[in-house]
Amino acid sequence: MRARITVSGVVQGVGFRPFVYALARELGLSGQVCNDASGVIAEVEGAADAVTAFGVRVRTDAPPLAVVESVEREELPARGGTAFVIRDSTAGAGRTLVSPDVAMCNDCLTEFGDPADRRYRHPFITCTNCGPRFTIITGLPYDRPATTMAGFPLCDECSAEYSDPGDRRFHAQPIACPSCGPRLRFVQPGAVSAYDEDALAAAHQLLVAGAILAVKGLGGYHLVCDASDQDAVATLRKRKDRGDKPFAVMAADLATARCIASVSPAEEALLTGHQRPIVLLRRTACSAVCSMVAPGNPDLGVMLPYTPLHRLLFDQPGPSVLVMTSGNVSGEPIVVDDAEALVRLAPLADAWLSHDRAIHVPCDDSVVRVVDGAELPIRRSRGYAPYPINLATPVRPALAVGGDLKNTFCLGDGRYAWLSAHVGDMDDLATQDAFAKAEEHLEQLTGVRPEVLIVDKHPSYRSRQWALTHAAGRPVIGVQHHHAHLASVLAEHSYAGPPVIGFAFDGTGYGDDGAVWGGEVLLADYNTFERYTHLAYSPLPGGDAGVNNPCRMALSHLHAAGIPWDPHLPSVQACSAEELALLKTQLNRNLACTPTSSMGRLFDAVSSLTNTCHRSTYEAQAAMELEGLAAGVRPRGAGRHLGPAQTSRTDAPALATDGAGSGFGAASAFAGSDAGFGELSGRGYRFEFEEPGVLLQAVVQDVLDGVDAAEISLKFHLGLADLAVRTAVRVRDERGISTVALSGGVFVNGLLLEATCKGLAEEGFEVLRHRRVPPTDAGIALGQLAVAGRMTEWKEQGICV
Repeated sequence: MRARITVSGVVQGVGFRPFVYALARELGLSGQVCNDASGVIAEVEGAADAVTAFGVRVRTDAPPLAVVESVEREELPARGGTAFVIRDSTAGAGRTLVSPDVAMCNDCLTEFGDPADRRYRHPFITCTNCGPRFTIITGLPYDRPATTMAGFPLCDECSAEYSDPGDRRFHAQPIACPSCGPRLRFVQPGAVSAYDEDALAAAHQLLVAGAILAVKGLGGYHLVCDASDQDAVATLRKRKDRGDKPFAVMAADLATARCIASVSPAEEALLTGHQRPIVLLRRTACSAVCSMVAPGNPDLGVMLPYTPLHRLLFDQPGPSVLVMTSGNVSGEPIVVDDAEALVRLAPLADAWLSHDRAIHVPCDDSVVRVVDGAELPIRRSRGYAPYPINLATPVRPALAVGGDLKNTFCLGDGRYAWLSAHVGDMDDLATQDAFAKAEEHLEQLTGVRPEVLIVDKHPSYRSRQWALTHAAGRPVIGVQHHHAHLASVLAEHSYAGPPVIGFAFDGTGYGDDGAVWGGEVLLADYNTFERYTHLAYSPLPGGDAGVNNPCRMALSHLHAAGIPWDPHLPSVQACSAEELALLKTQLNRNLACTPTSSMGRLFDAVSSLTNTCHRSTYEAQAAMELEGLAAGVRPRGAGRHLGPAQTSRTDAPALATDGAGSGFGAASAFAGSDAGFGELSGRGYRFEFEEPGVLLQAVVQDVLDGVDAAEISLKFHLGLADLAVRTAVRVRDERGISTVALSGGVFVNGLLLEATCKGLAEEGFEVLRHRRVPPTDAGIALGQLAVAGRMTEWKEQGICV
């Protein structure tokens, strides 16, 4: 019997052809295997039971990095033959799925550390089970000539490995060794360049001396310094104009990570897995990480080395934890080009540790956290992109361009949706150029040629303007921001059921009435939504001026609720007399005060009222510090007792972990507790979406009574979760809907997400929460695609809004 077996999925660059070769020989089959644009095609001939077994085992026994989406079989006339061979790849129509970049595997790690091995301490050691993929691919099918390794001819020894089907490096496209591969280069202004081991030695010397080093990684440059060196970190923060925004760190190993943060089994699995994202961990006091790394923040973003070069940064006496932040000027995309790095990073770095393997497409580090034992993506990029999402219903070839903050875009066709790697904020021309290049590259890899473009309805979004400019006669469809949020979580779960109760909580989203939405309860499916209720409108004074100054949002909320500005309130004390007078005039006359139902702005208000954060230097700072306060991590300045003696908090220079007192904290609320959510929620403030003034009055009274700020924060979180549960029960009673979807950036808050999920589950709801796609604006492109890509009708010209 002879058959053609076509295997689709992530089957190129993961050792699939040598696996097929070995399997065919084991089963006594003759034939051939090759890559083409649709996947891996094997023609096998032999006994009928062996051919059948082959068709089953290509799915069940596939290599660890492979993801088999489909196996198709076609009977062919018998030819006869005894050999099984691996053919060269062929081009043509079709589609395969490209593997993300993968962390160094254990086999390569063993060789890397063996002085007798020819790849001992080789910075670019790799095999079919690990190393760069997505960031070096220039075309399909995935072979060395279609990667940035094309310019490195193989030496005899590497060539032999590459050609041996029994070798772990058979057709490993990034294969290299010290004789034929890329080289390290150290560049410092005014000094002669150093290479290889000399480059490493120079880099070590600078890191120990407190310098800032630009290091080339898989998907771009990092800016690196000693995380324990307060002066070095402060210098980096100043050069990047970073404000208080936390830096991520790389720990030398898992033991070091455990010294600087608490690590659960689920978090350990993420830290050590082949994707190696940055994992947000609850930080502990440790001298290896100075307070300037993440001032005032309850969490620490930690990752482990994922390339051999990273490991070499830790193999000499020196720092055990390094700040490892994206190599860019704030607001610009990560730098990937070596010549450009010498120019763009010159104001930031003291020296460069680079190499000559080109990066074809940028790819930032991914960021995740664990909530209630499950992964919650915050930035989906390296290690995850460009693996697609399987859709419940097919879509036409389409491009959804996402939003303007944390931009990603999404290509879709049929039942596949490819969400891009992180692009960035679209307010910079360099980011918009990066968007265009990344979109072109993903089109090339996926073969999707969009027939329709999909945008947010915000008229000023730059992503929308890009789509209108590049439409070339194709329809452009607008999707409401919070509808897209909820559709994204439905899409990632391949949900195909009836409408759901959707809680879309975020900071900013353009509403259909022109207001700024963000505290929404929508009854929604892919096709449509009903705005069931929402947080009552409050004025957003001065747009970004209100967003960046939580004290102003607190006073605005009090004004809307008719609550006096008591001079003993921290929010009042945080403002000068002139600022208070200007704000009062602005609110009384409704000058530049857009109405908003934003849940993010309510978090800002409570954060300021509790003396936690009055001025934000990065997005969601006030909410993050408020969550940390409830979990027992107190930014200095957030006093145990609040009152007239308190002064305004203008910075967060250090972090105290004093337990927050009184047993109030996320851990004490859920971990190890036998109490159900209903009992715990009784500790929270009780209010309604339409009456946030009831909440604000209770918070103000507690503040003036000197109630612990951590207690107030926890009561706010539990009260908000209780509000969501009670609202869902009311909708179920009225409409018979029993599935709830949670999305929007506010649900990055682990305490709120866990409390809400537990409460809904206890009430018998099916809860859809994000597990593969971020709940932030980084995920809305998938929702846009799921809504508009499946629409059956649209205007053939112009834009549908």
